Amino acid sequence: MGLTQAQAADKPLRVGVRGGTDEQIWEVVTKVARKNGLNVEAVVISGAASPNEALNNGDLDANSFQHIPFLRDQIKQRGYKLSVVGNTYISPIAFYSKKYKSIRDLPDGAKVAIPNDPSNQTRALVVLRDAGLITLRDGFDPFTGTVSLNDITAYKKKITLTEAASVVLARSLEDVDTAAIVNTFAYQAGLIATRDGIAVEKRENNPYVNIIVVREQDKNAAWVAPLVKAYQSEEVRQFIQKQYGGSVVPVF
Repeated sequence: MGLTQAQAADKPLRVGVRGGTDEQIWEVVTKVARKNGLNVEAVVISGAASPNEALNNGDLDANSFQHIPFLRDQIKQRGYKLSVVGNTYISPIAFYSKKYKSIRDLPDGAKVAIPNDPSNQTRALVVLRDAGLITLRDGFDPFTGTVSLNDITAYKKKITLTEAASVVLARSLEDVDTAAIVNTFAYQAGLIATRDGIAVEKRENNPYVNIIVVREQDKNAAWVAPLVKAYQSEEVRQFIQKQYGGSVVPVF
């Protein structure tokens, strides 16, 4: 259904989200949009159902639940015709430690734990690179690929890297000098990246920022800019900062 028809019938724009953080934020976005004359409905997609499949099929007008590498992989695997139209927030991965206040304080021989899945391992290695502990292979671009331990070209500090599932890392902080923990599990353990992290993922030029996505055919539609503007509003920024206290960081 074309958007002009949807608006003419006063049917809301349907935006697919996951429950939890995105659902809470979009409650605020829909209120801001309504004040600006845009009728938006956040549709919670649960279980194995794919918000990208639903968007590609036209059951949704937009979705807001993923970062760029996830979308890139989905497009590659499924051939979806989808486009990014705006940034929302980042849930930064960070290194945490019970023993040290800064990653630069790590001694030679420090035990450093990182996630074992490709996406989060890449994020952790980029943080170590940015902190000056390692160098990664030439030509690596996080927007187009991933890296693993095999892509470390030099250790600028003698550290021992071990891999573990993200769910395990938050529980094993006592056993290592520092561990890179994704936001979901860090938050459950009472850790907030911007408050407790000894090295935190940068938000600038970061492919792991979450995004608003529409079908390619809709990317220049009249409703897209107002929808993105409603999300990237001062009201939404303040809600995110107050509600999540630094575990979720606005990127707008």
